Amino acid sequence: QVQLVESGGGLVQAGGSLRLSCTASGRTYSILGMGWFRQTPGKDREFVASLSWRGTARFRAESVKGRFTISGDKAKNTVYLQMNSLKVEDTAVYYCGGARDPIMTVISDVDWWGQGTQVTVSA
Repeated sequence: QVQLVESGGGLVQAGGSLRLSCTASGRTYSILGMGWFRQTPGKDREFVASLSWRGTARFRAESVKGRFTISGDKAKNTVYLQMNSLKVEDTAVYYCGGARDPIMTVISDVDWWGQGTQVTVSA
């Protein structure tokens, strides 16, 4: 089994920054891809960013390019999402995901989910 635990959410004003963290435990050798999705009430969960533990591949949604950066520390089984220039529309519950496949960009790629952390951006 794999467990994912997120931290770092909170309330921030538009234009501000937050950094989310997600740490994996358990059978971490099974995880080849990790990243972030987000969801707002009444909407589908959407991809934000991910990375592959094989090589240096990074993926980001168009809506966050230039503002969000994903990074990771394999030794700590942790991925980070640095979010800058936050907008009100970035408000959502952010979920960490892990995958057996090194490429994780859609919900069906995800094998494990964290519990989610709320990010609220005020105007």
